[in-house]
Amino acid sequence: MDQRHFVVAESLSGLHGPVRGVVTLDRWLDWSGDSRYDLDDAGDLQLMYQAVLNQAGSAADLARWLHGPTLRHLWPSLWLPARLRALWQARFPELTTPPQALAG
Repeated sequence: MDQRHFVVAESLSGLHGPVRGVVTLDRWLDWSGDSRYDLDDAGDLQLMYQAVLNQAGSAADLARWLHGPTLRHLWPSLWLPARLRALWQARFPELTTPPQALAG
C-alpha cells in the first residue's frame, strides 16, 4: 500500500504557476539532474506537472508551479499514482469530467 504523503491544493483558482517559457524546478521536486522544462512543449509540460504533483511537499509548491486551468486540461492525460489521483478528485470532482465536456 502506498504510504507516501501527497499534498492537495485548497483550490484550483489558487494555482498561479507559469504557463510559458523554460522553468527549472526546485531540487526537492526534481532531482533527476535535468530539472528544466520547456512549458511550450506539450511533453515537457506534462512531465513537469507529474513531477510537481508527485513530489510537492507543501501547498506553496503547488501554487508556485501549477496553473489551475492548465491542470484541469492536462488531468486526464497525467500519469499519477492511483491514490494521488483519488485524493485530488475527491477535493475537485470537476477533474473527473473530461475537458471536452467542460467546454460543452
